[in-house]
Amino acid sequence: MNAARTTATAARVLRQLRHDPRSIALMLLVPVLMLTLLRYVFDGSPRTFDTIGASLLGIFPLITMFLVTSIATLRERTSGTLERLLAMPLGKGDLIAGYALAFGAVAVVQSLLATGLALWLLGLDVVGSPWLLLLVALLDALLGTALGLFVSAFAASEFQAVQFMPAVIFPQLLLCGLFAARDTMQPVLSGLSDVLPMSYAVDGMTQVLTHTDMTADFVRDTVVVAACALLVLALGAATLRRRTP
Repeated sequence: MNAARTTATAARVLRQLRHDPRSIALMLLVPVLMLTLLRYVFDGSPRTFDTIGASLLGIFPLITMFLVTSIATLRERTSGTLERLLAMPLGKGDLIAGYALAFGAVAVVQSLLATGLALWLLGLDVVGSPWLLLLVALLDALLGTALGLFVSAFAASEFQAVQFMPAVIFPQLLLCGLFAARDTMQPVLSGLSDVLPMSYAVDGMTQVLTHTDMTADFVRDTVVVAACALLVLALGAATLRRRTP
């Protein structure tokens, strides 16, 4: 990998995003709007919003970054841009890292907006530090970016990229502990949830919600989410194809 090539790739992606207001709106505004809607759904039960809202503060960015990243990467492959780039002295690692850096910058802004809104405008009540909440939200958004880059290698069209969402995201959403405690699930499902990164994202948010200090479990959860994101990025570089058949 080459730092100059990686940053040049990231700058190119950000320039393209600047001319795509719909994608920017999807990444930055949808999590904010969904959190606002959730707050008023539970208007009569603020404690329920505190419990679910903290978890969804990490889940919403993950989902939106997954969708936008997978579609944007596939669009570059189908248009031939990716093939032209890889014909230059640009390695797959440089390309994937550049995309991750660009969308990671967007993820920082997204996480800041969503966390700030939840805490200071919607009244999300957490015991722990807001900065720890922001850290988990950012790691979740980066994980969504990594998953989107990875699955784009297996889709032949933007429609197929969207179809990967039920296969990759929905099982994690059902098993992450948001709807039922993971230790009360059927043993096979409970074991499966232990290897899914979204479970640790939700657990990390729960730690911030209920503990004033940084706990060992919080450190474990954030390390697992970060490690999964790095692993998926490495797999994305290994499976990257020049073009879609």
